[in-house]
Amino acid sequence: MTEAVALRTARRRYVTVSVLFWLPLGLAIAPQLLLFTERGMTLAAIAGFFAAHSLTAVVLELPTGGLSDVLGRRAILVTAGLLDLAAFTMVSLGTTAWVLALGMAVKGAGRALSSGPAEAWYVDTVQAAAGPDADLRTGLARGSAATSAALAVGTLVGGALPWLLGLGPDPGARLSRATSDLVLPLSVPVLLAAVVDVVFLVYVLTALPEPPRPPAGLRAVLRDVPATVRSGLRLGGHDVLVRRILLSAGAAGGALATVELLSPGRAAAVAGDAETGAVLFAGLACAGFVCSALGSHLAPLAARVAGGAHAVLISLGAGACGLLLLAATATFHGALPLGLAAVGFALVYLGLGAAGPNENDLLHRRVTPAGRATALSVQSLALQLVAGLTGLLVGALPSGPLPWLLGSAVLAAGALLWIRTGEPAATGAPDPDRTLEAQGS
Repeated sequence: MTEAVALRTARRRYVTVSVLFWLPLGLAIAPQLLLFTERGMTLAAIAGFFAAHSLTAVVLELPTGGLSDVLGRRAILVTAGLLDLAAFTMVSLGTTAWVLALGMAVKGAGRALSSGPAEAWYVDTVQAAAGPDADLRTGLARGSAATSAALAVGTLVGGALPWLLGLGPDPGARLSRATSDLVLPLSVPVLLAAVVDVVFLVYVLTALPEPPRPPAGLRAVLRDVPATVRSGLRLGGHDVLVRRILLSAGAAGGALATVELLSPGRAAAVAGDAETGAVLFAGLACAGFVCSALGSHLAPLAARVAGGAHAVLISLGAGACGLLLLAATATFHGALPLGLAAVGFALVYLGLGAAGPNENDLLHRRVTPAGRATALSVQSLALQLVAGLTGLLVGALPSGPLPWLLGSAVLAAGALLWIRTGEPAATGAPDPDRTLEAQGS
């Protein structure tokens, strides 16, 4: 197989595995909360389910990244797929609180396992075929765009499928039998997610080969995983560029938390009632994923024009401006304010979509294969922690422009980190800023 063919094959397989993993999650976005409600769960119980998911993902994020670096990418992806399959089955068919809570916790474990192995497999494969200086950004951008597209399609299908079947949710009419019916209309998209997960598992097992690794026994895993995690944390602590990337990921998490927490209520206010607002928000979420996919597709162009580091600065700055527009229009009604708010919403996702591939291209040139998945897990952990903290602050602030301004300030702070570039490279590594700036000139 020639080098060009190997690179195209790796990109195609990375895009496919990204779609197959994220499509089930998209299918569950729209019906999940309504399904819990129709099962008779209270709002407090539903909040507990989501807390179980988030806490499990945070606790397991770093150890599971280390497992990927020790045991291999494919083994961890298969485990993530199996956990997601079990989680979607429990969520779709569960009728009691403890089953649903367990399903969400298992889903969080699958999310933690999946936060790096596929991307690490792609980078390992490309660098094995074309050397350490191989182009990574194009494939990373396509994978990110594919992820956003899968989430967009999944959200639309998951929200529309019960209605297309003539089985739209009517909690008032069916709540009395919610605990006796095993399969409810809103279960169908989640069950479909489980079916797609089976396809994901088959594809990973058949299409993602990786170099053989030495056998890893229990003693080796217990010894090597903590050491790998420690090295990943040290990298973020001592390498200026990696620290900047991690802080930027946290800023993106704060922006996303702001948009995701405030947009449903704003959609309901615009629509006039909660039910119509939920449909409007599903459309907005889909549009956001489409804008994110477009931003990811444009990431290589942005890097060629501005250089990798400056492209991140511009992209995050655009997202911060989008949040400023949302803040400025928070208390106004009418066609013009709503149009400006729509532009702001699009800018947030477009900017975050364009920043991600360029940040990760820089990250992968800074870390070794032995710690690649761990570095991605640290990045994911930073995003989740700042998102959680920002969400708490946003929830405590009064309604109006102030919560939106907080999200904008967090993202603007992440953008400002990229004003200064060209720090000395870490020992034994090329200077990614200079390399990418040269490629962009």
